[in-house]
Formats: sequence, structure tokens, C-alpha cells
Amino acid sequence: MSAKIADLHAEQAKAVEAGGKYIERHRARGKLTARERIDLLVDEGSAFLELMPLAGWGSDFAVGASLVTGIGVVEGVECLIVANDPTVKGGALNPWSLKKSFRAAEIAEKNFLPTINLTESGGADLPTQKEIFIPGGRGFRDLTRSSARKQPTISVVFGNSTAGGAYVPGMSDYVIMVKEQAKVFLAGPPLVKMATGEESDDETLGGAEMHSRISGSSDFLAVDEYDAIRLARRTVARLNWRKAGTPPTVDYAEPDLDPEDLLDLIPTDLKEPFDPREAILRIVDGTSAHNEVAFDEFKPLYGSALCVGWAQLHGHPIGILANARGVLMSEEAQKAAQFIQLANQKDTPLLFLHNTTGYMVGAEYEQGGIIKHGAMMINAVSNSKVPHLTVIMGASYGAGNYGMNGRAYDPRFLFTWPSAKSSVMGPAQLAGVLEIVARESAEKKGQPFDAEGFVAIKEMVEAQIEEQSLPYVLSGMVYDDGVIDPRDTRTVLGICLSVIDNQPIEGAMNFGVFRM
Repeated sequence: MSAKIADLHAEQAKAVEAGGKYIERHRARGKLTARERIDLLVDEGSAFLELMPLAGWGSDFAVGASLVTGIGVVEGVECLIVANDPTVKGGALNPWSLKKSFRAAEIAEKNFLPTINLTESGGADLPTQKEIFIPGGRGFRDLTRSSARKQPTISVVFGNSTAGGAYVPGMSDYVIMVKEQAKVFLAGPPLVKMATGEESDDETLGGAEMHSRISGSSDFLAVDEYDAIRLARRTVARLNWRKAGTPPTVDYAEPDLDPEDLLDLIPTDLKEPFDPREAILRIVDGTSAHNEVAFDEFKPLYGSALCVGWAQLHGHPIGILANARGVLMSEEAQKAAQFIQLANQKDTPLLFLHNTTGYMVGAEYEQGGIIKHGAMMINAVSNSKVPHLTVIMGASYGAGNYGMNGRAYDPRFLFTWPSAKSSVMGPAQLAGVLEIVARESAEKKGQPFDAEGFVAIKEMVEAQIEEQSLPYVLSGMVYDDGVIDPRDTRTVLGICLSVIDNQPIEGAMNFGVFRM
């Protein structure tokens, strides 16, 4: 696991260094990088939870997709922060930037977070405009809907914000522009010249002073980038922002077991089982005067391949579902459905810890109703209204990914460990199925099956599925909110639960029809 984490840090560094030689050129102009702007914006000594740093990994675009986004505390207020990285193609937005920004907007909406855009972008990446133009309008829609929900939006313009990008400040509640740097216009001087014949310069057409003195599109004129960040912090300080949720218990204890041990928990071979209770006791709050037991397991003797129970994390109550053995059977599915209903009855968030190969197959289990029982669990997950958090620790295959609240089931946040793997089924199983199908097809046609020739195909398929199931691939496709060091799990989930607490938690009043 240490080797996997070292590799993770190397991949994350690619996002930090994506601008290459242009980073120094940017600094030589007296400008701050996207991450430097964020560091100055958030409260001193507070954490910044960066989200989706590997977006675009494995694509033709830079790792990070020319955006830095995450959750930070500004003047005591948790905010969703989105910063263009102007050192990567001038901050131009590509298809992965869009996916990343849409997910960020979704996180802000569901967790009722103010949004701060640190804006400096040349607009759309023109060679891929056909993939950006039509869906890109959603970004402007999200800004205006956020304002309608009374979720403040702030845009700090540090440089170019042209064409469609001009609507980011244009649709934000508060706009700050940096003097002699911000350039906000629907069309730059060359395009205006072509379209109308008019000759103009950047400042007259869309400079910060013009927008502050004449058009009124800017609310505050900053003398430099530091002043702009100061003004942004003052704007947040005046939002009169209060959490509406239930405050957590203050006097909680640190975990009973050392989180450092998490590195030893996941076997190299995911076929080997491990006890998820060992992970749970290194993530949740420990025993204390008011918390006599760190983890109260529910139905421990029934459906033992799924461990469920109650705990608290950074003072927040939470229900946990964790795969104790890879396979889910009817007992586990029914146990999960009941537990999820109970969590909704008492308005308690749920944490799903994945290490599953899916639901059990075979004549005995089909006759025992595995389909309807699996459907019962998925029904409960689908219609549950309490916030869900998901961490993929190991395997997450087949419908087990769905039943354990995978990405398609809208968890508030989803993170993976470097040991995670996710696909329709394991590589060896998938390749084996293809071999059986090919063998049966040959028999039906009365043709001999070339077993030796199929070996190469089988090996190729296994390698392909293995590669596609790795966490960097999935994170690059924005199927998670980040690959994290297992030792950071408690801190990451603590930040997420604090963010969730912006609003009251209300469980579902009813579910779909449970097929008994």
C-alpha cells in the first residue's frame, strides 16, 4: 500500500505541475497560480479538501482538466471553490473540465455551499467545441439556480474571462475584478473588428476599471490579486451565513485503533477477505464518557458477509455498511434494506465501505430469491433520503457496486483507496465467461474450439479489464471525487459530514414496493 500511495502522490503531482514551463512565465507576470490563490483565500491553518484532482487522467488533456476545485473554509464558512488554472492552455475548458465543474456544482447544490469562482480562462478549448458548447450552458444555469436558492456565488476575475466565460461573473451575485488584469467581454478586439469593423482595445472593451466605473458589471475593483482575495474574504464575512443542521458532539474521542494500521489492512490479492471492523475502528470516533462503544454492530449473527452498525465520526452520528466478505447473499441484502430504513427513520447519514464481488449466483441462490432480495437492497439505497458517503476500499464489482451505493446512486461524496478496483466483474471471471461463450458457440456450429488460440485473446481481455478497473482510470473519468490515502479517510469524511450539516437531515417517508 505504501508503494501505491507513493504512486498516487506522483500522479497527483502531475495535476499540480500540469502547466509546465508556463507556471514560471505566469509568475514572472506577477501573478499567482490557482493553488496559491486558494491558499490565500481559505482561513489560515484550515484544510482544503481538493476534489477530483485526477480528472482527465489517461485522456489527451492535462491531468486535473485545467481546473482546481474543492471545499475550503473562508471566514469560518465552508465554500465550494473553483479555480481556473491559467497555466494550462490559458485555463481553456475541455470536456473533462466540464464534467469536473458540473460535479462541483452538484456538490455545492446538494450540500448548500456558497461558491467562489477564481476566474481566469480563455473560454472553451475550440478544437473540442462540439463536445463543450451544447452541455456548457449548464454551468451558467447552475449559477443562476444557485442564486435563486439563496446560495451565494462570488466571482473573482484575475485575467481573461472571455466569450462564454464572461457569463461566470455576469451571472454571479458578487463580482471582484483586478485592476489592469481582468478582461471580461463577449468578444475580444479581433472578433469585434471582424464582426462590426469597430476598433477597440482590451481595457475600453472589457477592462476592470471600465466594468467598475461604466458598465457596472464589477462590484469591487481590486488593486492587485492580494487585494482581490481580501475583498473576496470580506464578501464571505458579510454573507450572514449560518448552518441549519444539527451541530456535532464536541467532546468526541480519536479512534481506538491507530489509523496508520490502515495501510496493512487491504490484502494485495483482493480475493483474500479482511475484517472491515478493523477499518471501521480506525476511522470512527473512539470510546469516551458518552460513547461507551466505538461501533455498535446491528444483526451481527445474521448475514455476516455484510457488517452494519452505528458509530459517530468527528461527533456526527453515522450508520455504516461494510462488506465483510466479498459476496452478497439474500440475508445480507435483507439486512441492509432493514438497516437503511432504520437510518432514514432516525435521520442518520450512511457510510458505505466497499469490498464486494457482487451478489451470489447459482441455482440454489436464484431459487432462494437472490434477485428480489438484491432488488430490495437497491430499492432501499435508491429511495433513501439521508446523505450517503461511499469509500471504495477494495473490490466493487457488478451489481454489488449498485447495492453498496456506487456513483450511479448519487452519494454526496465518493472516494476510493489506491487498492480499489471496479468493473462489471473481475478480469479473470470476465475473460473466463468469454471463453465459455466462445466454446459453446463453436460447438453449436459443429466447429472445433481453438483453446490454444484463445489463450492470447483471454490474456488480452484480462489485461484490458484489469487496466480499466484501476482507480486512476475511474478517477480520471470523474467517477469518484478523488483517490485518497487510507490514513486520510477519517479527516476527509469528517469534512464531508461537516459540509452535509449545512442543512437539516430528513430521512425518507416511504420506499418503492419491496418484493418479498
